[in-house]
Amino acid sequence: MARENNFKVELQTQPSSKILNQHETAPRHNSWSLNMLLRRLRATEGKKDDKFSNILDAVGEFGTFQRRLVALTFIPNVLSAVFMFADLFMFTAQKPYCNASWILAVGPNLSEAEQLNLTLPRAPNGSFLTCLMYLPVAWDLASIIQYGLNHTESCHDGWIYPETKQRSLINEFDLVCGKETSTETVQTMFMAGLLIGSLIFGFISDRLGRYPTILLSLLGLIVFGFGTAFVNSFHQYLFFRFAVSQALVGYSISSTSLATEWLVGDHRAHAIILEHCFFAVGVMFLTGLAYSLPHWRMLFLLGGAPVFSFIFYIWILPESPRWLMMKGKVEEAKQVLCYAAGVNKKTIPLSLLDKLQLPGKKMDKASVLDFYNNRHLRKVTLVMGCVWFTVGYSYFTLSFKLKDFGVNIYFRQVIPSIMEVPARLCCIFLLEQMGRKWSLIATLFQGTMMCLLILIIPSELKSALVLMVVFGEFSMAASVTVFFIYTAELLPTVLRATGLGLVSLAWAAGAISSLVLISQNLTLLPVFLCLTSAILALSLCSLLPETQDQPLSDSLESYPLQFRNTGEDTMSDDTLYDDAAEEVVKNTILNASVMKLDTDILPSSSQPTEADRKDD
Repeated sequence: MARENNFKVELQTQPSSKILNQHETAPRHNSWSLNMLLRRLRATEGKKDDKFSNILDAVGEFGTFQRRLVALTFIPNVLSAVFMFADLFMFTAQKPYCNASWILAVGPNLSEAEQLNLTLPRAPNGSFLTCLMYLPVAWDLASIIQYGLNHTESCHDGWIYPETKQRSLINEFDLVCGKETSTETVQTMFMAGLLIGSLIFGFISDRLGRYPTILLSLLGLIVFGFGTAFVNSFHQYLFFRFAVSQALVGYSISSTSLATEWLVGDHRAHAIILEHCFFAVGVMFLTGLAYSLPHWRMLFLLGGAPVFSFIFYIWILPESPRWLMMKGKVEEAKQVLCYAAGVNKKTIPLSLLDKLQLPGKKMDKASVLDFYNNRHLRKVTLVMGCVWFTVGYSYFTLSFKLKDFGVNIYFRQVIPSIMEVPARLCCIFLLEQMGRKWSLIATLFQGTMMCLLILIIPSELKSALVLMVVFGEFSMAASVTVFFIYTAELLPTVLRATGLGLVSLAWAAGAISSLVLISQNLTLLPVFLCLTSAILALSLCSLLPETQDQPLSDSLESYPLQFRNTGEDTMSDDTLYDDAAEEVVKNTILNASVMKLDTDILPSSSQPTEADRKDD
């Protein structure tokens, strides 16, 4: 509020005619500044009708309560990264040999090398065959050494891994010799869980609230994340990974909705950006654990143990007041707001609290069918879903592209994670200077150029290709962050979590498509599809309205009007003023807005006299 008041005072110090003359003589690039000025004026007018923005200003825009809320959403993101990417370190290369311990019955003092030499056939190059063994015989050791064994069969007593020092899923459940399972297959199952969880938890969050959905998601992390360390079979492992992925997407949707509805302005964007930075830190933490721990179960035990500390969220996590209002729980919303103001050592005027009334259309009348019935909501959701599919597909395709260049698994995770932190922090500057839509277009365009360079650079220039892939991941990480913020602001409160679930479904579908194509060992097709889909996403982004400095839409009743007004603002912001008459019109609007601001904030006793005007 203080910043807006200062802005108004600055406008008052300049006569309207002076503003008009200055702008008429300004160069063409000054039209961008005028656009920003007009946007801020419209935002100031729109904010007057947003009761929650006024109340949150009284609560404190970013006081102790909001900082505590943001910190509470940061911590689980570190563990979310551990649970999400743990599969990448579960399938370390193994060299199995048939278990031929039967020979110990006749030669108990044989070393492991002697056992292998007597019981395993050799390949033409002299190495032991991994999936065959000699048929056991009832001979003594001297006869076996003298005559040797000739008849072979497949392994029937399991396998041993004498050259392996690390315990992984492969040697834990003997995923060898016809039972092989790739990382891509397991991650496809994981993404299928994300896909289903997006629908389930988005609906639950809008029905039951952000607070219970977050608690349910954290319970899922405890049971299915930490509990993965105790599975007894590979099928159980797949089920637990399928279940924990649903808890992860449930937490992501609900925590984003909660932060969006509690914070205002730039604080909202900064909180989500930092939340994603902590996710990248979690990937680095996971990589360090995987490198230092020799057993896959220890990875889940040590990496997942901190999840038990989230039990105290039951007592300190707040509910969203916007969601409470849309649900018709006015008194509970007032209590939560008063508690937040008390933590910030602020007082909410009773006149503001009294303005909170039951919404015209309760939340129980909003359903997932509104994404089809509401024309504006349907258009936005379809466009967002297409862009989310592209971002999910491109992000995973570039992540797995490093595998083709023979980059070590640990470097494949650490280097992009280190790059993602500055990528996400750069979004702060982009969002402040360019707005949501143009920031998304800029990051997608950079990712598109990286995909194009990957296609045209010769395969012999391996270092250059690796660099392009890393910068492509840099761009896509920034796109993910911008679009998460953008999507949460575009959707109304009554269906915000459900909408985030639907677009997360599209993101998971893109990731699954990427994994399927990668498993086919195709070289250029996945990257070519990255390029074409990114170009399509760029064209679709132009259809979305700008949301920067715009009040959040709460109900479906106000959503079509808000969408239409925002769309008109976006068109005016995106149009260059090539005609001088158009500039005069815009300046007329500006001057009228300045005069209106004068009458709004200055008491009648402080109005300038006629003599003062003549002096000016």
